[in-house]
Amino acid sequence: MTGRRSTYAVVALCLALLVTGAVAGAEWWAGRWKGSVTVLGNWTGEDEERFRRDVLGPFERKHRIRVVYQGSSAESQVLAADVASGTPPDVVIMPGPGELAAYAAQGRLKPLDGLFDPDHYDPVWAPALKGGVHWVPVKVDLKSMVWHPGALTEAEAARIARDPGEWCLAMESGATSGWPGTDWVEDVLLQQAGWETYQKWATGRLPWTDPAVRRAWTTWGDLVGAGDRRRVERALLAPYQDPWGGGRPACVNERLEHQAAFVRAGAHWTEARGRYVHSKAVIPGARPDLTAWEVSGDLAAMLRDTPGARALIRHLADPGTARLGFTANRSVPSGVYDADPMAARIDATLRGRGTMRCWDASDAMPPAMRDAFHQAVLRFLADPRELPARLAVLEEVRERHGKAEWLPSACGSG
Repeated sequence: MTGRRSTYAVVALCLALLVTGAVAGAEWWAGRWKGSVTVLGNWTGEDEERFRRDVLGPFERKHRIRVVYQGSSAESQVLAADVASGTPPDVVIMPGPGELAAYAAQGRLKPLDGLFDPDHYDPVWAPALKGGVHWVPVKVDLKSMVWHPGALTEAEAARIARDPGEWCLAMESGATSGWPGTDWVEDVLLQQAGWETYQKWATGRLPWTDPAVRRAWTTWGDLVGAGDRRRVERALLAPYQDPWGGGRPACVNERLEHQAAFVRAGAHWTEARGRYVHSKAVIPGARPDLTAWEVSGDLAAMLRDTPGARALIRHLADPGTARLGFTANRSVPSGVYDADPMAARIDATLRGRGTMRCWDASDAMPPAMRDAFHQAVLRFLADPRELPARLAVLEEVRERHGKAEWLPSACGSG
């Protein structure tokens, strides 16, 4: 009996310790966190690590609100499933306004009134829809850029641009493969037809069969050698992040790349002392009388109005918050980029008043239109003779979407 009593005593002591530990743990948890906020974004890998370290970490330490972040390269599909099941994240960070505009039209997004000052942004970055602002830029990027080695002059870059073999192409991007090609078509249209025609097209008011749109496609195809089986196979399989690296790089001797500002930090362009020219310098038929830039951005929106979500939106809009790259917030002093002349030049284009900026059109379009556009450029690269059929399909998709699903504008210079 003594042994059994000893066993009971040990068990009772263990249970008491477990209960005490659980209570202490609960008290510690309650003291450590004041709440939580769920976030869905498209940043994974190194981008996710940086976002957690530079943005979410300081937020958690300051507000004692735990952030549950989910990163996915198939963000659109994940968000659609979450919304359909009634379990949306508190905050979503998406590239471009087109998909967010569709959710705003459905009443899914909560207005951000009072959480930041919209006057700190050009209205193109944070427009008022349905009586309020529904997203805030977290990170922005400049496009309409053609990168070349520092040893080449702008005139030399324009001369070699007529040779398809000089262009580095890489289309692979997981669920969004094809977007580097849509960037090309968009930019050619912007530079050839001007921002007003571009805006009509990007907001669903210009048919895909319009001669200006068709010309943009054929110009791009001629520049990069659409239909060249060897080049196209490499381009379709090459990851956009690093077409110069890996075991079988898609680009080796090519000297030009049409890509956004983020590539300047890549190993290839760092080694080549890369510089950029405005794309109109190399696009045949570009209008010399205007200068317009294509831009992109990652935008934060709120699907559930909670204290944690509101605090995070304020943090993301705060000009003192650690930045992931370039900002659209004009309250951030321009001098923060003075140590890097190229960065200062890019920043001035992104935030300067009087500069015409137009959203990446596919990012501004409704999701179904965007996805069809991505697929069309891949098919066009493989067989440019199918262009009439591809444009007819895209026009059918455009006609299926009502005005409420499109942004009212895609360009601005405020």
